[in-house]
Amino acid sequence: QVQLVESGGGLVHAGGSLRLSCAASGHTFSRYAMGWFRQAQGKEREFVAVIIRGGGITHYADSVKGRFTVSRDNAKNTAYLQMNSLKPEDTAVYYCAASTIATINPPAAIYQYDYWGQGTQVTVSS
Repeated sequence: QVQLVESGGGLVHAGGSLRLSCAASGHTFSRYAMGWFRQAQGKEREFVAVIIRGGGITHYADSVKGRFTVSRDNAKNTAYLQMNSLKPEDTAVYYCAASTIATINPPAAIYQYDYWGQGTQVTVSS
């Protein structure tokens, strides 16, 4: 079974940056679409970004476009989420997720993802 481990969360001031990493086990990482979701206290889990197999296609939630960048290094079995210009409303637990579905549609749907990490807390102070 694929295991995903997030790291890189922490506390930053508004306008700061963080880079989240998601390390995956196994030898088929390049076949997975890698997504990022977040869940704020009292809110539903929401889609943030995804990078499709090979890294040629990405999708972002409107709330993070222009500020966040998702990438991957298949040789290292790792996906990343670079978060810039952070806002207090970005505060949440961030989760990475992997999808083995050939065509992920819609990318924001939780059910499209097969494996999930435990999450890492991101807190942005005002």
